[in-house]
Amino acid sequence: MSAGSGCGNASDRGETPVERLLRMRAASLEGGGAEAVKKQHEKGKLTARERIELFLDEGSFTESGAFVTHRCADFGMTEKKVLGDGVVTGHGTVDGRAVYVFSQDFTVFGGALSGAYAEKICRLMDQAMKVGAPLIGLNDSGGARIQEGVVSLGGYAEIFWRNTMASGVIPQLSAVMGPCAGGAVYSPAITDFIAMVDQTSYMFVTGPNVVKTVTHETVTSEDLGGSHAHASKSGVAHFTAPSDAACLALLRRVLSYLPSNNTEDPPFRPTDDPANRADAALDSIVPPHPDQPYDIRDVIQGVVDRGSFLEVHQEFAQNIVVGFARLGGRVVGVVANQPAVLAGVLDIEASVKGARFIRFCDAFNIPLVTFEDVPGFLPGTDQEWHGIIRHGAKLLYAYCEATVPKLTVITRKAYGGAYDVMSSKHIRGDLNLAWPTAEIAVMGAKGAVEIIFKREIAASADPAATEAKLTAEYREKFANPYDAASYGYVDDVVLPSKTRERLIRALEVLRTKRDRNPPRKHGNIPL
Repeated sequence: MSAGSGCGNASDRGETPVERLLRMRAASLEGGGAEAVKKQHEKGKLTARERIELFLDEGSFTESGAFVTHRCADFGMTEKKVLGDGVVTGHGTVDGRAVYVFSQDFTVFGGALSGAYAEKICRLMDQAMKVGAPLIGLNDSGGARIQEGVVSLGGYAEIFWRNTMASGVIPQLSAVMGPCAGGAVYSPAITDFIAMVDQTSYMFVTGPNVVKTVTHETVTSEDLGGSHAHASKSGVAHFTAPSDAACLALLRRVLSYLPSNNTEDPPFRPTDDPANRADAALDSIVPPHPDQPYDIRDVIQGVVDRGSFLEVHQEFAQNIVVGFARLGGRVVGVVANQPAVLAGVLDIEASVKGARFIRFCDAFNIPLVTFEDVPGFLPGTDQEWHGIIRHGAKLLYAYCEATVPKLTVITRKAYGGAYDVMSSKHIRGDLNLAWPTAEIAVMGAKGAVEIIFKREIAASADPAATEAKLTAEYREKFANPYDAASYGYVDDVVLPSKTRERLIRALEVLRTKRDRNPPRKHGNIPL
């Protein structure tokens, strides 16, 4: 890496201006050179430019900043200048829609960020905001460029500020396709969705060596901050992919559900799946016994357009399912309790997962469809001491704040405060349906009877038989959707197989819905 690898005076080389341009253009495409590119490929990773070519529509990339170089004069850096300075920036299209993209080049200084490098990204972010187009970051960097000291740190802060200002204005997607450590992790963390590549990417604030020094724990980079650690344990990663190519294809699919900015509606995609398609299997999908599980994904798949469901955060907090889908060609955000995991109970992680997804959908005009089967919030000292009240309130806050169309289907249990939280009519639900199997009550029949009839049961000659009889009577009277429907808290009780048709009709009529919250700088969500 030297000034001679692309920079230099044309007259010293006997070049015409055009020849100089062509030479410099060619040099800018070389990155860190053939040997560095070879090492990148040996690690199973694509180069920065290869990633852009795969991600964008063919031939659509327009580069900016190809001739930028760093300005560091210390540590012999004046002799180590590379055109582009370690990040490729520009714009192109995905499915014909404009996007802005930066791709960090690990072959140049290990992708380490300099002041000039940061300025390239910042200019790109500013332009994306002006145009109103999504911003995609392909991250593969060793972090701050140590030779530049605080200049590099300042560059990171400039990026973080722009990530924050762009939040809720344009979609921001991050792919972590190599190392992402230290302060560098906070830019992806502020963006909307993070995808990681198995075995070749990792994220952490402090690496294994620092962890060992401070806490005496021995851990590998993969176990500390690899894709599955963040997908299943921390929830930092929303998606994982087996390769760079698969990761980029996944990002393209995510974008297919998103509007370009917060003033637009998500893209409509015509479907040949009939709006009145009735999936008869849904009529018997809920088991007869309230304690028996079923997979809520089967319900989702039976209702939405065939093949349209894209699950988000699949490995994290699996007692709640979130993701994008289409109904009659229209994009919706799906939030669903999962009775197959922890009986669908709401805990800290599920509440945070759901709240974040709901707020994203609301920011970008994506209607919410909620499938509800929830026995309540998870009890126990661990949950209470770690703030289930505060974290559960995040989910409630997100639903209350959302002004997009909100459609709810109660498939089975809707108990206690969790009934209120899960997009109930009382917090501006637009359409609240229930299946005949729905149980809407303060708590389950057995628990309610044990409290209400405690003395009668204890005084009876056969407490077990008395409790069973009273439980059956309570279930008959209250463990159904009709009491709630009599108050108008449920708009209708529908056959499960007719759910798809009802939701599509509702989406059509709610297409012009207008609702707003009181004027304010911002609310104070219980973080």
